[in-house]
Amino acid sequence: MNKINKLSQEQRQKLIKTLKARFDKNMNRHKGLQWDKVQARIEASTGKLWSLNEMEKTGGEPDVIGYDKKAGGYIFYDCCEETPKGRRNICYDRKALESRKEFKPKNTAMDMAAVMGIEILTEEQYRELQKLGNFDTKTSSWLKTPPEIRKLGGAIFADRRYDHVFVYHNGASSYYGGRGFRGSIEI
Repeated sequence: MNKINKLSQEQRQKLIKTLKARFDKNMNRHKGLQWDKVQARIEASTGKLWSLNEMEKTGGEPDVIGYDKKAGGYIFYDCCEETPKGRRNICYDRKALESRKEFKPKNTAMDMAAVMGIEILTEEQYRELQKLGNFDTKTSSWLKTPPEIRKLGGAIFADRRYDHVFVYHNGASSYYGGRGFRGSIEI
């Protein structure tokens, strides 16, 4: 692992304290799960702890939303009310960024997710997240786009309006101040 991707003991303790407080405050997101088991898993996964810290630093407010019995890992999603502030104003991917002739955004959703070590939520995951609360009522989030749509130049994003989850399409090179992305990581 790259030395840059390591947290100090103080950073680890602060992040774990933040994650525990969020876990305790939002028990509806992870019924039946116990914090001590989650904590043991994340403390044993320093690289993934770094990724959780990146989610936190960019405003994602990661929280446990489930447990994958098959893989034996805890699943974290960005659970901030609106799409993470530190991940907005970006187009979908590198190909979209390079296709823009002017007014290029500084980054892309796919590149940022890769650097952070997380995955962009799929449409199915986004709909599962929306069952846990009302997210993106003023913003929107890029979603992992099926290859057949991306091949034609498009990308999908979603939000919650009128108490419904809507999934839309846009050119992958578009970007807006209110659109970012939500991520997931399994630990």
